[in-house]
Amino acid sequence: MKKALLALADGTVFEGRALGYEGETVGEVVFNTAMTGYQEILTDPSYKGQIITMTCPHIGNYGVTPDDMESRRSWAEGFIVLEASRLFSNWRSKQTIQEMLTKARVVAIEGIDTRALTRHLREHGSQQGVITHVDLDRDRAIGRAKQAPSIVGQDLATKVTCERPYEWTTGSGEWMPEASTNGRDHGRSRRWRVVAYDFGIKHNILRRLVDVGCQVTVVPAGTSAAEIKALQPDGIFLSNGPGDPEGVPYAVKAVEGLIGRYPIFGICLGHQILCLAFGLNTYKLKFGHHGANHPVMDLRSRTVEITSQNHNFAVQGLMPLREVPKAPPVIETRYGKLALTHVSLNDYSIEGMACVDQPVFSVQYHPEAAPGPHDAAYLFEEFVRLMEKQHA
Repeated sequence: MKKALLALADGTVFEGRALGYEGETVGEVVFNTAMTGYQEILTDPSYKGQIITMTCPHIGNYGVTPDDMESRRSWAEGFIVLEASRLFSNWRSKQTIQEMLTKARVVAIEGIDTRALTRHLREHGSQQGVITHVDLDRDRAIGRAKQAPSIVGQDLATKVTCERPYEWTTGSGEWMPEASTNGRDHGRSRRWRVVAYDFGIKHNILRRLVDVGCQVTVVPAGTSAAEIKALQPDGIFLSNGPGDPEGVPYAVKAVEGLIGRYPIFGICLGHQILCLAFGLNTYKLKFGHHGANHPVMDLRSRTVEITSQNHNFAVQGLMPLREVPKAPPVIETRYGKLALTHVSLNDYSIEGMACVDQPVFSVQYHPEAAPGPHDAAYLFEEFVRLMEKQHA
């Protein structure tokens, strides 16, 4: 097997074996704690600019299935695993993980101690890194990692968004999570006109919106508030996406023009953009939240959800949380009162909010799963209820 190197900006180097597309790549090295879902992770646009380390030691044993793509292509800058399986056992699969990585031109590395790498990133923080198959000089590789630009301040949404508006009509079909239906009729006609901003939207988000009765129009990240109003929607959805929320001021401005006019539901980057529009701040996490097993408490019901997450930035409230609040804290903002509705049980970071005065709410995590649990799928139904109330 051909040798490969992973070099970090702090001078740490790991030796391994070449995997995927032959070449060299640079990006912010992060770790994902999900045990499955590598295909959905690789095709999640929120990973643009990042090199993904999978903490699960064995990746690829169920192969790759075209139906499980979460977008039109792979977006990860690189991929790091302990061992990639050359064989797979799954009647739906069409190719191996090695074949997927090669076809998608994703430079990857295997055979390194991913546990040691993860511990290093937890202690020293996520940082820029280089995977190289072509230049195995350690010092030169470290130098390229040090020179790589940070994702702080970058607008990556424009690199992954759609070029023009389009309609999305496909639901989950036979994969519909029954626990999230609340007795609703899946065969009902779609009646709620929802405009979904594509900051890096995942297919399963669109499927879940269709499942709960939405007629979905997807629009590019740079769509103005005036253009949205011309579409006469019943509700606005703000999607996930990569990069720094402060790097997309045009999106914040557009959302400011929509608050109070329509029910709004935001996820991940959409949550951060919405909070910036309300006047809150965001900050970069030390090593981000990436995985399908993150516990979050809903402060309204005191229930705990196991969630799927993928974000490097978080929303900063007026005061840091050092424990789980006994009730949802309320913050005064330029558009009214915001209740902090969800909190991470790992680091107490803000995971959700709802406006007391407007039909607006958002969460930092991914209720559509893919990959991950279905604990939070009820949030799509909450969005529908907001639209129903608005039109009652």
